[in-house]
Formats: sequence, C-alpha cells, structure tokens
Amino acid sequence: MLYTAYELNRRASAPAAAATAFTARALHALPGPLATNPAVRHARAACEILAKARPTHDRPAYGIDTVRVDGRDADVVERPATATPFGTLLHFAKPDVPGQPRVLVVGPMSGHFTTLIRPTIRTLLSDHDVYVMDWHNARDIPTAHGRFGLDEYIGHVVDALRHLGPGSHVVAVCQPAVPVLAAVALLAADDDPAQPASLTLMAGPIDTRINPNRVNTAAATKPLEWFERRLIDTVPRRYAGAGRRVYPGVVQLTAFMSMNPRRHWGAHARMYRDLVRGDTAAAAATQAFYDEYGAVMDVPAEFYLETVDRIFMRHELPQGRLTWQGRRVDPGAIRHTALLTVEGANDDICSPGQTEAAHRLCTGIPAERKRHHLQHGVGHYGVFSGSRWEAEIAPVVREFIASADRVPAAH
Repeated sequence: MLYTAYELNRRASAPAAAATAFTARALHALPGPLATNPAVRHARAACEILAKARPTHDRPAYGIDTVRVDGRDADVVERPATATPFGTLLHFAKPDVPGQPRVLVVGPMSGHFTTLIRPTIRTLLSDHDVYVMDWHNARDIPTAHGRFGLDEYIGHVVDALRHLGPGSHVVAVCQPAVPVLAAVALLAADDDPAQPASLTLMAGPIDTRINPNRVNTAAATKPLEWFERRLIDTVPRRYAGAGRRVYPGVVQLTAFMSMNPRRHWGAHARMYRDLVRGDTAAAAATQAFYDEYGAVMDVPAEFYLETVDRIFMRHELPQGRLTWQGRRVDPGAIRHTALLTVEGANDDICSPGQTEAAHRLCTGIPAERKRHHLQHGVGHYGVFSGSRWEAEIAPVVREFIASADRVPAAH
C-alpha cells in the first residue's frame, strides 16, 4: 500500500504543483513596479516553494566538469568503468592530471542517489583519481536480475577494488562502512594484491551498541517483521522493476525529515524570506540542497532488511559473526591497510564511537597506521559536506592517504 498511496498522492498533487509553477512564472513576468510589490513578492515566493515541494525519482547529474588542481582548472570526464544491473563504477577521469592516488568512494544505498555525496567527490578530486560506486534505483531493475542483499553489496566492493588494482585507497561514506570493511577483510584474508593501501570509514555504523541513538533504539526494540510489514512494498507494473520488493525511497525521505522537522521547516522559512527579499543566491543554495535531498531511489528489500537485521539488530560484525557467502569475515586479518575513522561530534544518525569501534576490530593493523578524527561542530551530513568538511576533515583524509602511500606497510 505504500507505493499505491505515494502514486495516488503524486497524481493528485500534480495539477496543484503545475498551477503554482505557472503562477510563479507569471508573477516573475510582471513589469517592474508590480513585481516589487510586497504582496506579489510574498505570493511569488510561496508559489516557487510549493511548486518544488515534492520528491522525485529523477537521478540528478553529478555536474562535476572541472576541479582545481594545483591552482588551475582541470577538466573532469565522467566515464563508466564497469557496470552491473545494480550499480556502475564511475571514473571521474582527469586526462591532463596523471599520477594521482586512485581512490574508490563508496556511498550509501539508503534512499538517495549517490549524487548526494557530490561534495565529498568534488573535494577529493582535486588530489586524487576518483572512482565512485553509483548505485541504481531498484525500481528500475527487472526482477530477472535477481536479489541484491548485503552479500551482493560486499561483492560489488570487492570487484571494484580489484578493478582499481594494487595500491588504491577506499573511502566509505556512512552506511557502507560495514560492507566496505568486510570487503577489505576478505581481500586481506586471501592476501589479494587488490587490498587497498588505506581504508577511511566516515560516520558509519560499525558497532551501534556504542552510544545508541534514536535510530539504534528503534531497530533494537522492534522485530524484523515490523520493518518488513510496514516499510517494504512491491514495485508497481508501470516500472521496469515491477514485482521487485523494495524499501521505497519516499519512506526513507519521510523518516529522515521526521527526525528533525524543525530544521527543515526553518530552512524553508529562511528560503521564503530570501525569496521575498530578492536574495536569489541564498534561496537557490537552499533549493539546490532540497532538490538533491528530495531525489529518492528505492532500495532492494533484501539489502535493507539484512542491514537492519545483521548490522543494527544482531551486531554481527563486532561480535565476530558476520559472514559473506557463508565465509566468516575477520577484520583482524587486515595487516597491510592503514585505517582512518572520522566522526561528527553532533551526529544523531551515527553516534560518536560507533565508527571508531573499527580500530578495536582491526587488531592486525599496527597502531602507527591507525588514526581517528572526531570533528567538533558537525552532525552527520557535516562529516562529508559543508564548510567543516572542506576546511577541516578533507585535509585529514588527504594527508592520511598521502601518508599511507609514503610509508607502505611491510609485507
């Protein structure tokens, strides 16, 4: 019924959205004296906000065409390196900038497209040769391609690291911290040449028993059947993925926004005031964030439920019971990969201490090749986007990757 309700609401609200968009354009077209009338400015601002206040399933473009490298603009060419029905390994190539460290960035599969971590990618591009796992919308993946659960996610990361080859680096942004750590542990156990030189885990749920928050409490106090019954639905016939069981992106978006409604109402109120004042730059920045935030993708039901069950309920990784295709995952097998963990002191989605727990699990990594960074003054999204990411966190990541290349582990 989730999808049915969403589709009915989308269709019912479409005429109103079109009418408010048309009204906003008409008000913009008024001659100068009328356009500056206070009543007109207020009406126009309200119409502009209401016209865009709906989620979409349209994947935004990354839009990264150039980046600054050593004080000059370098062209960026987005190329698919490998692809499966569930995800594409994108290479953000810089043809005129050879020799930078290869970095795999793995973003979350949690209701938003990977473009949500565009700020992370853009910043890393200045100093690194960046590859990104770009996850596909489950709504558009035919059921003939089979399931996609936690094992398949880990397998995609393993394959991506093998594609990058020896000496690469990997950065996991929030949710994928567990599957990325598992992938590196599996490569290490096999003494695979593709095991990365460094592993950076940013605001990820390695051990959610530590400093539990509302998200963790909700997962711990409800049976898995509650999540399956209330949050999982079937893709309707009109889409390519018809019949596939999914966790709808609109449900995740609603959950995220309900965690801090005052912040979102406040942001829209500021955008309204900016539009009324004519501060279009400030309003556009807020709108750009919500355009991205409101672009949702559906998540395969297997991956969502297994993540809830195995990571948030049964805590398989910190308890030494996580397996991949029936094989035990042992983070202690990692010896040749340096480890950096990054947390936000004000993170209410992944509390401080939950990511740092990786250090206790990775017993084979020497202490001098481990580092933890707690960033004060930021919440969850501030760990990988915004001014603190740019000015304080990214330099730590950059230096850590460089140090792993300067002092490789002894084999």
